[in-house]
Amino acid sequence: MSQYQNNPYVTPAYGMNTIAAAAAVDERVRFIRNTYLHLAGAVFAFVMLELTIFTQFPDVVEKLCGFMLGTQYSWLIVLGLFMVVSYFAERWAMSSTSKGLQYAGLGTFVVAEAILFVPLLYIANTFHPGAIQSAAVVTLIIFAGLSAVVLVTKADFSFLRYALYLGGLAAMAAIAVSIFTQGTFLGQWFSWAMIVFASGYILFHTSNILHHYRTDQYVAAALSLFSSVALLFWYVLQLFMSRD
Repeated sequence: MSQYQNNPYVTPAYGMNTIAAAAAVDERVRFIRNTYLHLAGAVFAFVMLELTIFTQFPDVVEKLCGFMLGTQYSWLIVLGLFMVVSYFAERWAMSSTSKGLQYAGLGTFVVAEAILFVPLLYIANTFHPGAIQSAAVVTLIIFAGLSAVVLVTKADFSFLRYALYLGGLAAMAAIAVSIFTQGTFLGQWFSWAMIVFASGYILFHTSNILHHYRTDQYVAAALSLFSSVALLFWYVLQLFMSRD
């Protein structure tokens, strides 16, 4: 059977010829280049949003931190809202009919990530000088290394799908239990486990770019990579903070 059967990235409106793996070399290269250019743009937008929030709106930072960390269950509510926003952003980015809707999805996701990161970056910047910069460098190295593995070997890591799904459920359950019990068991071991988890997603999404996305889906592909990079950065930063 064809490797594209039951592929979630393929829609009947588009023929198999538009899959990156089956496209002409120049078209495939253009798709990959567009994907990473949009990823770079998303990262740049994220950084600029954080710089703007922290330098121009310090009162907003305080209010966001107060809202997100104010009570025992505030963070759980924030995560729930973020998951809802992420769901719609990803759906928009996968649109087959509107390029504008695709960009709206990517932009919405970047803004949501920027807001979600505010408390963590505030704590890191205030109490752990240098942790943000160190975590950013390590994240970049890990991402570049994992991406090179996939792009050079052209391996298909789609078999990780169900393991990552189950791992995500386990992680959310652990976070929920920690919040409800006010526990502190989510220490360095959890950060290490989530770094491995995020690395798996980078392998998974990068291989999807080579084997499963259509060549017109570079916005959605960039969003998927950005989400993995953000997750990796989050837990690399937490690891640096816990070791300080």
